[in-house]
Amino acid sequence: MSRCDGRTPDQIRPTSFELDFQVNALASVLVTCGKTRVICSVSDVKHVPRWMKEQKVPGGWMTSEYRMLPAAGDRRKSRDNGRPDGRATEIQRLIGRSLRAVVDLSKVGQRTLYVDCDVLDADGGTRCASINGASVALQLAMKRLFAAGDISSLPINEPLGAVSVGLCGGEGLLDLCYEEDSGADVDMNIVMTGSGKFIEVQGTAEADPFSRQELDQMLALARTGIEEILVLQKEALQ
Repeated sequence: MSRCDGRTPDQIRPTSFELDFQVNALASVLVTCGKTRVICSVSDVKHVPRWMKEQKVPGGWMTSEYRMLPAAGDRRKSRDNGRPDGRATEIQRLIGRSLRAVVDLSKVGQRTLYVDCDVLDADGGTRCASINGASVALQLAMKRLFAAGDISSLPINEPLGAVSVGLCGGEGLLDLCYEEDSGADVDMNIVMTGSGKFIEVQGTAEADPFSRQELDQMLALARTGIEEILVLQKEALQ
C-alpha cells in the first residue's frame, strides 16, 4: 500500500537527536521523528525515595515524567496542573520501566535521576520517541557523572530502542505516523535492548484478531527499525 508520507512499509521516519537542547539539565536531547518532536532531559537530585531508605535498599533510583504541551496535537490539550491524565501516567511508567531495565541502579549512588519527556509536536509514536530520546539523554548523563567522579563506573548495561509497528489493510508497517496509527487494524509498541531482547511489547487488535504469523511479521519489522534507531543513537553520542 502507498503510505501517506511516501515511505516504504519497512522504513522509519527521518530521525535525529540534538544534544544539550536545554542548558541547565545534566543532559538533554531533542529527538525528532518525522513531525513528532520531544525534549528529553535528565536531572540529578541527591536523594532517594523514602521507601528506599525505609527498606535500606542500596544504590539510587530513576523515574520518568511525560507530558504533552498544550499545542502539541491538532487540538489544544489543557495543562494537567501537576496531575497527569491516565494516558500520560501509563506512558511515563513505560518509559521508567524501560530505562530501569538496562541500568544497574546499585552503581549510581544515593541519587534520583529524573527523566522528563515533554512533547513539543505529536504526529504519532510519542512514547517511542520519548524512550529513544531518553535513552540518549541518559547515556550522556551517565558519561558526565562518571567524568566528574560522581560514579565509579558506567551503570548502563546496554542501549535500548523503541518503535511502533502495525497492520494497515493487512500490510505490516513500521513506525506509524498519527494518520496511520489512528486507522490501523493493529498497532503495537515494541521496546528492545541492543542485544535484541524484549523489554516491552504492547499490542492491540482494533477490530479482527491477528495471527501468529502477523505478530511475527510485526516483531521482525520492529527489530529492523530498532536496529537502525540504535545506530542513530550511537552516532549522536560520538
